[in-house]
Amino acid sequence: MRNRAAQILSNIAKGFSLAVSMLTTLPFFRVHDFFSGINGYAVMFYPLVGFLLGALLYLFHFLLAPYLPLEHLNILLFALWIVLTGALHLDGFSDTVDALFVPKERAAEVMKDPHVGAMGMGFSAVFLIVKASALWHLEAVWALPIILMFSRFTAVLAIYFFPYIRENGMSTLAKQEFTLTQLLFSSFMVGLAALLFPSGLLLLGTALIGLLLFTLWFKRRFGGFSGDLYGFMIEMSELILLHILLIAALS
Repeated sequence: MRNRAAQILSNIAKGFSLAVSMLTTLPFFRVHDFFSGINGYAVMFYPLVGFLLGALLYLFHFLLAPYLPLEHLNILLFALWIVLTGALHLDGFSDTVDALFVPKERAAEVMKDPHVGAMGMGFSAVFLIVKASALWHLEAVWALPIILMFSRFTAVLAIYFFPYIRENGMSTLAKQEFTLTQLLFSSFMVGLAALLFPSGLLLLGTALIGLLLFTLWFKRRFGGFSGDLYGFMIEMSELILLHILLIAALS
């Protein structure tokens, strides 16, 4: 019994480390192998890793606010956001855009191509400009932890509930190992954050509505989700939630 508990605790710790390795460029908790038994725990911690990334961004903003013009600081914040995530989800965004501009039967093939097409590059540039503009005008920087948390929670729900269209890869292992208990734990963390933060329920509700709309779209176009589609949804969820805060600030 004691050995079983120790193994579970070890898998939880390795799962958290894998989540950090997968979703950030932070030089801590690096895990490069998808050991059996830890992939579900990694998915469980995706929202927490998002929250921690957002907290780092907020801390960066808080410490430098007295010394830099606000607009410039927010652009630096945008740059740090990309650096901390390694542009991981942006890569999924560009691959998905490329796949939207080819016949349906070639979409999966295009997403696997390591090269970025003209449409993916162009749309990614526009996306980054719009996201930078949203941060330029954002006053509620305190909300970044839950924005990054809720956007990654949409991927957690998609992994558990909706079909995955590829037969191998980390996401396949994650879907196979991700359990209802792990989903409930992840949901508890997200629900607690939504209750504790101002506008938390509004942002979470918006993210969940976005998940449903993306799911209907992706199932019709691609037959389900892939790693690139998770990245596209995370990026778009972040952008939508930023705009919800901008609209709320003007109301």
